[in-house]
Amino acid sequence: MNKTFFITGAILGGLAVAIGAYGAHGGAQFMTDETTITFGKAVRYQMHHALVLLALALTFAQWPSQKKILTIAGYSLIGGIVFFSGSLYLIVFAGLNMGYVTPFGGILFMAGWFLMAYAAWKAK
Repeated sequence: MNKTFFITGAILGGLAVAIGAYGAHGGAQFMTDETTITFGKAVRYQMHHALVLLALALTFAQWPSQKKILTIAGYSLIGGIVFFSGSLYLIVFAGLNMGYVTPFGGILFMAGWFLMAYAAWKAK
């Protein structure tokens, strides 16, 4: 098991719950219908990928020969959460136009998923 990815996934999952609760209760009064949808997407993607980090952490024991690829996958997923969900939070709460930051986070998510698939394919 990779302790770093497990801890990071657990923290990011807990933060997704806290941020989601804030949006549902305290922050909802400041959001429009459009920003509520954007906010929900940010929280959902953060939680999904935090759970994937937990699963990824466990694959290190299953496929130790793929440590390097799995590590890159894990950091890609973390980067995806920061850039994708983080940029959506900034759009909702700060009104910033994030341009190509959000899609870059999506690319990092895809890279993480494809790298995990590649590691599994390469594993003996």
